[in-house]
Amino acid sequence: MYAFNLFRNTQQDGLVCAVPEERSVPSFVAGPHWQFGGRLDGSETPLGFDAQAAMTGVRFNGFYIFASFPKDAAQQ
Repeated sequence: MYAFNLFRNTQQDGLVCAVPEERSVPSFVAGPHWQFGGRLDGSETPLGFDAQAAMTGVRFNGFYIFASFPKDAAQQ
C-alpha cells in the first residue's frame, strides 16, 4: 500500500482526498477550501477509507477521494 498525504475539505464535512506521497497533488487541492490533514502510512486508517478503492482511484486518477467519519460516530 502507498503512504498517502491526506487533504481535508473545509466546506464539506468528511470529504478527504488521499494522494500517494510520490504523486503530484491535484490542482484542486491547492484551492482555499482544502487543508493538509496528515499522513496515512497504513498503521491506522480513517473510518471510510477503502484500501482497494484507493488503489483503483490512484491508478485511474492519481488520487482517491472518500468520505471520512469520526470513529466515535460509528459506536453510536
